[in-house]
Amino acid sequence: MATPFLAGLAVAAAALAGRYGIQAWQTFKARPPKPRMRKFYEGGFQPTMTKREAALILGIRENATPDKVKEAHRRVMVANHPDAAGSHYLASKINEAKDVMLGKTKSSGSAF
Repeated sequence: MATPFLAGLAVAAAALAGRYGIQAWQTFKARPPKPRMRKFYEGGFQPTMTKREAALILGIRENATPDKVKEAHRRVMVANHPDAAGSHYLASKINEAKDVMLGKTKSSGSAF
């Protein structure tokens, strides 16, 4: 008597698990696609560079160590160096960002 009851209970549990799995799969498929690209900073440069803007340019946190700042500066400059068909303006902004992050700010602001 107990064996048919347990078999029925197992079938019911499998049916509920299958139903839940199908619902979860349909919910997963219906969700909006997530962009696989990283979101970059959209906007121009401020007249006087802030530490937040400098961190966004270099792709690091505002409280990064000097070694991380130098490493990030080197990585960004390799991609944007004027000798490698990069922009002089962007290179000056990257250098200014490094100076701001290291505390070597100029009071005059940007060179451009």
